[in-house]
Amino acid sequence: MLSEERRREILEMLRMDGRVLVRDLSKRFRTSLITVRKDLESLHHQGLLERTHGGALPVRTGALQDQTLQEKERLHKQEKLRIAAAAVRMIRPGQVIILDSGTTTTAIARGCRDLRSLTIITNATNIAAELAGSSVEVILTGGTLRKNSFSLVGPLAEESLRKLSADMLFLAVDGFDVGYGLTTPNQHEARVNRAMSEAARRTIVVCDSSKFGRRSLSLIMPVSSVHETITDRGISRRELKAIREAEVEVTLV
Repeated sequence: MLSEERRREILEMLRMDGRVLVRDLSKRFRTSLITVRKDLESLHHQGLLERTHGGALPVRTGALQDQTLQEKERLHKQEKLRIAAAAVRMIRPGQVIILDSGTTTTAIARGCRDLRSLTIITNATNIAAELAGSSVEVILTGGTLRKNSFSLVGPLAEESLRKLSADMLFLAVDGFDVGYGLTTPNQHEARVNRAMSEAARRTIVVCDSSKFGRRSLSLIMPVSSVHETITDRGISRRELKAIREAEVEVTLV
């Protein structure tokens, strides 16, 4: 395979999977780690990807990026499924859980369909639809529909959450910067997420490792408001150390 063919395929894998690892590329193309690193460095200098320790990530497109739910569903599928499974294992009968909108929280909802004596509060219309006909009692906030995320936002959503209480919030975020906080592209979504955290006794962030070290437009809350995060083992040692030093429990899957 020519180097240009290999690099085009690397970019396609990055587009489909959301990240690539040097060791995996080396096995796939049956070439040396040094050759793969040179490929990634070349693509990085062309501005086609972001080089990271041990692999590469897509180029960041800025703080205003607001991907649709369908676009997000194509990224980090296996990591999200493992994160969701770990979240479901934390849930106990009789609890009240809050799920915000997102692909990882949607996967959590699917894992809860057969749980008994469970109440789920959500602002995500797609999650409510996933749970329709299941054994779970669903409370859907009111509000204005955001087409990108199928979520309900605005004063009605915020006010309804202020009148509710929950055991745990599973919160999906677009950016997790230990020094700055948790972020999302939409200001209205950020306000609803804050109201969710205030309604819950425990806030658990569920996000794949690509979200760490990134910031989006709107601040949801500082990291000091987070009790735990569930993420995959792709997180860097530096980020993991910083999160634990911030006294946030970490579950790796």
